[in-house]
Amino acid sequence: MTHVSIIGSGNMGQAIAAVVAKGGNTVELFNSTDKDKPVTGEVVILATPYPAFDQVLADRAEQLAGKVVVDISNPLNFETFDSLVVPADGSAAAELAAKLPDSTVLKAFNTNFAATVATGKAGEAPATVLIAGDDADAKALLAGIISAGGLQTVDAGALKRARELEAAGFLQLTLAVGEKVAWTGGLALV
Repeated sequence: MTHVSIIGSGNMGQAIAAVVAKGGNTVELFNSTDKDKPVTGEVVILATPYPAFDQVLADRAEQLAGKVVVDISNPLNFETFDSLVVPADGSAAAELAAKLPDSTVLKAFNTNFAATVATGKAGEAPATVLIAGDDADAKALLAGIISAGGLQTVDAGALKRARELEAAGFLQLTLAVGEKVAWTGGLALV
């Protein structure tokens, strides 16, 4: 059994928490008013928008040392919704890893909608969580937590693949906002 802390109690944080608990692991949700509550999970999932990272790190960077930290963000320009806000050769996950040198950073869940995580389906297909990272043991730990909760996982490669995952997440979000894809659908691996 693994203890998982989820920073961000919105729809995505709650959907991931349900998957974690369904798999028999313990889970603790943190919201913005829990700043004095220590993060104790072996795995910490940042279920916050990319613009919130700086505040999360200001409040909790020391508590994240030695932990597996999972970035689920899509670093979009939320004002125009027409571009990513990280350099073309970078990613939010790479930026996070640089700011957390004593943590193991993974990218996951950013190509999933909360509804697909909650139901385990992307349309009629099984929901699949793509995981990128440089530490095989950390990826296996996260994949085990997710699989135990009923979702499929696929190892998407090294952390540098987070760039492609973020581009795919951006495309999926723009399609959903444009009502070309349902929030219960999206990208699926079949």
